[in-house]
Amino acid sequence: MRKPVKKNYHLEPDSKYSSLLVAGFINKIMKDGKKAIAQKIVYGSLEELEKKTKKSALEALDQAIENAGPQVEIRSRRVGGANYQVPYEVKGDRKTTLALRWIINAARSGKGRPMQQKLTEELLNAFNNSGSAVKKKEDTHKMANANRAFAHFAW
Repeated sequence: MRKPVKKNYHLEPDSKYSSLLVAGFINKIMKDGKKAIAQKIVYGSLEELEKKTKKSALEALDQAIENAGPQVEIRSRRVGGANYQVPYEVKGDRKTTLALRWIINAARSGKGRPMQQKLTEELLNAFNNSGSAVKKKEDTHKMANANRAFAHFAW
């Protein structure tokens, strides 16, 4: 039986950049409801990113997310008693969500420095098409490419 489609909730733009993307980014960084700390981390990181890239913070963030977002992903599909890894095209919101998730997880995995520094570094790496999040995207693309023979199982 299929899972029900998840309802999208209404998100308010953030106060500094008036951007829904930044507001979602803050919410993904937030832990235990501590939004003020998450805002401090994200805003500080975006300001540093702006200084290092010589572009506006929103442009740099968009470019980093574009570079880290996958075009295709693989999902398991059970056909006739066998499980196949079937490649699927990634739609807009999911692409952004995966890119943000991978960037944040890559930043959190680095130890020994403040989160703001790690996040800035990971965003800068994604902006320059390098780093853990972009590597994860490339690995996903390789897996999808290797399993493209099963694309006819997509529904």
